[in-house]
Amino acid sequence: YDSKAFKKSVGLNGVGTKAVNALSSYFKVQSIRDEKTKVAEFEFGNLITDSDIQHSSQRKGTKVSFTPDDTIFNNYKYRNEYIIKMIKNYVYLNTGLTIIFNGEKYFSKNGLKDLLDENIADDDKLYPIIHLKDEDIEIAITHSKTQYSEEYHSFVNGQHTTQGGTHQNAFREAIVKTIRDFFGKNYESSDIRKSIVSAISIKVMEPVFESQTKTKLGSTDMGGGLPTVRTFINDFVKTNLDNYLHKNPDTAEQIQRKILQAERERKDLSGIRKLARERAKKANLHNKKLRDCRVHLGDMKKDNRLDSTLFITEGDSASGSITKSRNVNTQAVFSLRGKPLNSFGMSKKIVYENEEFNLLQAALNIEDGIENLRYNNIVIATDADVDGMHIRLLLITFFLQFFPELIKEGHLYILDTPLFRVRDKKETFYCYSETEKQEAIKKLRGKAEITRFKGLGEISPGEFSHFIGENIRLDPVMLDKEMSIDQLLTFYMGKNTPDRQKFIIENLKVELDLIEEE
Repeated sequence: YDSKAFKKSVGLNGVGTKAVNALSSYFKVQSIRDEKTKVAEFEFGNLITDSDIQHSSQRKGTKVSFTPDDTIFNNYKYRNEYIIKMIKNYVYLNTGLTIIFNGEKYFSKNGLKDLLDENIADDDKLYPIIHLKDEDIEIAITHSKTQYSEEYHSFVNGQHTTQGGTHQNAFREAIVKTIRDFFGKNYESSDIRKSIVSAISIKVMEPVFESQTKTKLGSTDMGGGLPTVRTFINDFVKTNLDNYLHKNPDTAEQIQRKILQAERERKDLSGIRKLARERAKKANLHNKKLRDCRVHLGDMKKDNRLDSTLFITEGDSASGSITKSRNVNTQAVFSLRGKPLNSFGMSKKIVYENEEFNLLQAALNIEDGIENLRYNNIVIATDADVDGMHIRLLLITFFLQFFPELIKEGHLYILDTPLFRVRDKKETFYCYSETEKQEAIKKLRGKAEITRFKGLGEISPGEFSHFIGENIRLDPVMLDKEMSIDQLLTFYMGKNTPDRQKFIIENLKVELDLIEEE
């Protein structure tokens, strides 16, 4: 690994490839180089074909094909949204690279500037994106007009560090220090960073991560005779961001106005925030809404920390079933009382005034950002009826309004629960759709007993363990890039408009129960 190509790389030992091979029913790799090719094929991790090196006129490269093992990944499917997001990150970090996926080309000319353009709508940017780069570092910064929280996209040697690390901490610190020095005022760090949307990418020699998933950088040194990560980032931001602000006084003025606005809002909230914290602290001692688990996302030494999950349920009957059947090590339950408030258009004050929102914020530990998020997966578990859908929508509105980065970072899911139980004396099938129900009836051949689950409370704890265990089905909540969050919430959760009425009429679905054949 001494060559220039590998000095600032990540993932050199092929652990990822070996893991994919071990978890695939079929795996094939073909390598082409210097007009020669070699192919190896595997089944369930065992080598079945090891061909000799042959001449090839194909262009050089490596082709990997695999089929996931369906005995391990039940009912798996590829989500194009995830794949496209990863591809886009690759092209942002390697300007000039073109990746083709399903016939569509992905290409980036402006690196991290394009990444921010993808993540924040033009009409939501407070000022044009500040884009600065050098050989081993690239940053992009703007502020959102509507978002409350801080948002960071950080990378090391092309690896997306979703949980940040030493480079992201240094970046946050450097922004605050540079802004304070530029204006000559000791502004609060939270006021400077409020509503920031930014990205940083650095290249480090032999990076050290805090776990094999490589989501958090632990390295303190850049390597190769360069200073520490902290000093390197601080020096770069101090020099280049300061120069930019001197050359662009309009942007500097916009930033200062935003800081002063954040300061006013923080002072307005200070009284109620103190009361809310005291209430949450008292409630945490005997919080009947939260049934916690043992392992949390921040427990870096625990191998199963990424399995940490909080189920948000409606009512005591549903939470009772989940609580009795959950894995107490990694699954926690938060019980709602009735429908939550529609928080669209409200200020952050409502998070502290509303008891349920305040306790949910405290349970997730996200008041000051998602760096200390306690659960990797936040799962909304409501009934599959109209009321359940409405509660689901109100919770998503709450997260979009005040904590959109939870959704952007892929932490929010909807629990998919079965609609039917089809069984005879020998076999039982749980069906998630009308199609699955019809297939189950055919498999049983004889007369089947069919139960329609109207709510989660009707499912016994013994049965519930099937749906939140190894075979859990989760639908990720993902943002549509065509609409800004503000536009999205205004359309669906704002005042009734002719456009929304038209949308409802055109998308209305009526479900009819099929009559079973005798």
